Amino acid sequence: MIIEFNTDHHVTATEEFRSPLIALITEKLSRIDHHVTRLEVHLKDENGNKSSLNDKRCMIEAHVEGQHPLAVTNHGDNYEQAVAGAIDKLKSSLNSLHGRLNHL
Repeated sequence: MIIEFNTDHHVTATEEFRSPLIALITEKLSRIDHHVTRLEVHLKDENGNKSSLNDKRCMIEAHVEGQHPLAVTNHGDNYEQAVAGAIDKLKSSLNSLHGRLNHL
């Protein structure tokens, strides 16, 4: 599974920034990652330089073998929270898709 990060100009996606997020993503998707060929993780600070609650946004687009991409969005107080919530939503969507495919 390939994981790509896209960020706005308020976020610097250094290796130090991405590494814990990649570990979180691979851990949470370990059971179902064989169906996912690529993840595009889009991170944005919706308030720019201002500080507020729930202003970090994570949108994840998952490319699944033989299917249309799935996209989920989640907000959090920091990027780890936003990514973790988006991964939970993605897992739910992927499990639902997997269940529908098994019943065809």
